[in-house]
Amino acid sequence: MIGTQSVERDRVMTPDRSRVDTTLDVWLPPIERQLVRILPRRIALGLIEFLVFGIKQAWACLFGGLMLAAILLSALVWPDQASLSRYDALFGFAIAVQAAFLITRLERPSEALVILIFHVVGTGMEVFKTEVGSWSYPEDNALRIGGVPLFSGFMYAAVGSYLARASRVFKFTWTNYPNRLAILALSVLIYANFFTHHWTYDIRWALFAATAILFWRTQVHYRVWRWHHRMPLLLGFLLISVFLWIAENIGTVTRTWLYPEQVGGWQMVSFSKMGSWYLLMIISFVLVTLVHKPVPKDDRDA
Repeated sequence: MIGTQSVERDRVMTPDRSRVDTTLDVWLPPIERQLVRILPRRIALGLIEFLVFGIKQAWACLFGGLMLAAILLSALVWPDQASLSRYDALFGFAIAVQAAFLITRLERPSEALVILIFHVVGTGMEVFKTEVGSWSYPEDNALRIGGVPLFSGFMYAAVGSYLARASRVFKFTWTNYPNRLAILALSVLIYANFFTHHWTYDIRWALFAATAILFWRTQVHYRVWRWHHRMPLLLGFLLISVFLWIAENIGTVTRTWLYPEQVGGWQMVSFSKMGSWYLLMIISFVLVTLVHKPVPKDDRDA
């Protein structure tokens, strides 16, 4: 991690501790003690830190991971002549998972509201993009708007779910956070460009530049287990975009949705799609800050 700073972990239970934190507090210390006995202390603690980072990332990705698993499994086993279409089953599955998250308090009502907004924003873009032929959904189903099955909005919602849960699990704080009105204006321009570039100039390169200018100095600070870490926010956007590109490849190899060049036979999703997801991260980020307002680093530390 960039700029790692050692800090002894606070064992005192606080009201904002996540469920994954309290679970790790129970079973991880014995593993840590065993590792310290057989490995140099620094290496042992580093391995534990890496393990916890992976666990917390998986926890934050839970909704998206379940959706991808459902897409893969349904593509393998769903009968062609089933009375219920695969797309509608995926929609029902997403609703059930969302309800389970709320009932078990894995997700807060305010986060569910933002996820609903993600669904609406994503579905609106999907309807337009399928109309102009940017991609398509090859299977028939009942629950759809135009050429868009309703489950597809949950793929955008999964991004919002990840960002909201990660913000809570890793206790994000910020330094050099940009002006919020400027970020909001940029996100509106990004969303508009997803539509307008079909008729007029594509300004994505100007949007990339504006993103770099706004967030160049912005650092996100987060705690994993024993240590605090920091990362440039632009790097965080890029890493998430890479994983979303991988998810896109999973979606298309299962023929859940297809780009025009994939209709005749599958090929890897263009790397240029990472740029689209990179810009979409700005919109996602702005929506999540409606729930988890950015906390300056010194405020959380105080």
